[in-house]
Amino acid sequence: MAPAIRLPEFAPLATAAADYDVVRRAIAHIRGNWRSQPEIEAIAHSAGVTATELHHLFRRWCGLTPKAFLQALTLNSARELLRSSASVLDTAYEVGLSGPGRLHDLFVTHEAMSPGEWKAGGEGLTMTYGFHPSPFGMALVMTTPRGLAGLALADSGKERAALRDMKSRWPKAKYVEDFAATAPTARRIFDPGLWRKEQPLRVVLIGTDFEVRVWEKLLTIPMGRLTTYSDLAAKAGKPNAARAVGAAVGKNPICFVVPCHRVIGKSGELTGYHWGLTRKRAMLGWEAGQAGAAA
Repeated sequence: MAPAIRLPEFAPLATAAADYDVVRRAIAHIRGNWRSQPEIEAIAHSAGVTATELHHLFRRWCGLTPKAFLQALTLNSARELLRSSASVLDTAYEVGLSGPGRLHDLFVTHEAMSPGEWKAGGEGLTMTYGFHPSPFGMALVMTTPRGLAGLALADSGKERAALRDMKSRWPKAKYVEDFAATAPTARRIFDPGLWRKEQPLRVVLIGTDFEVRVWEKLLTIPMGRLTTYSDLAAKAGKPNAARAVGAAVGKNPICFVVPCHRVIGKSGELTGYHWGLTRKRAMLGWEAGQAGAAA
């Protein structure tokens, strides 16, 4: 099980993690009834809280009302975002990925491990990990001396399953659990107040050459924007390989930071997500609130 969170600086994230449990139930109801645009009372009842409590919880968690959150997750909204994203993404792709500039909202700078290091299955690599609260449940943060290498998300009680899944990606690495060592990185990821250009979050990408190329393209998708697998394939130089690109997106080991959740189907439909479609919906809704606050 994940450790109890006692550090005062983690109190806001611990609250957000607790809020997510209610948000998750609300999203499940919204997902099953969105065509009828359910009233807040019905959503709140399904989540086990009052309408007033749900309203304040959503405002605290993502800065949106439940109604605005529901609207942000509709198919029409996704289609509009796809249309408006084209020129923005073209500009981002043209800028390129060199240097420590602002690649996306977290001010990320990255490097890739050599193909030989990836093929070695992490042999000789030490991964320090810890479980931390986040707005999307418990987060498994995995770091190396070179930067953030893994980020997984799990519902309560499923933390160790997430750890096994991540360890299977680099079976020969050495793993050391150290909550205190990974805590600053966790806060840096999930606290928007710490997203600063002068202190970029360093990320190390561990995968095949093709996977890394796709993950680099993911880093150019701004918060509040979406793209499709086919468009991503074209930008990665493989216009006829949307399926292979989708597989690479699915293998992304650094969720949220490398925003694979911003890739959806050409029709605007949300497609599969390794950490669950409910969580993908939650991320997009949360980001809609963040993008609105920054506008």
